[in-house]
Amino acid sequence: MFAVIESGGRQYRISKGDIIRVEKLKGNIGEEVILDNVLMVGNGEDIFIGNPRVDNARIVSKIIRHGQGKKIIIFKHKRRKNYRKKQGHRQPFSEVKITEIEGSVIGKDSANVELAPLP
Repeated sequence: MFAVIESGGRQYRISKGDIIRVEKLKGNIGEEVILDNVLMVGNGEDIFIGNPRVDNARIVSKIIRHGQGKKIIIFKHKRRKNYRKKQGHRQPFSEVKITEIEGSVIGKDSANVELAPLP
């Protein structure tokens, strides 16, 4: 089973057990985080695409660590004007492990695909 989620303005294709880096999330290391912005859920044959989100689906994940990405350099200058500005930036991130994808696709007919209710 796989899903496509949106977090921090980016989309990720995930499945159970994956470790992904997303924009920094609130929470401590070891806490469970629920990602409910699910755009698509599928199990290989059956796929359900939300409009814009899938209502009965959510992703349960666990925060593994927080950190900062590689440093990027922002350099601005204007020729012949003696203007130079150099900045650096390190984007904070959270590394999460996907523990569970809740809500599964039922039915083979693509016109009548429904999601199982959450427990």
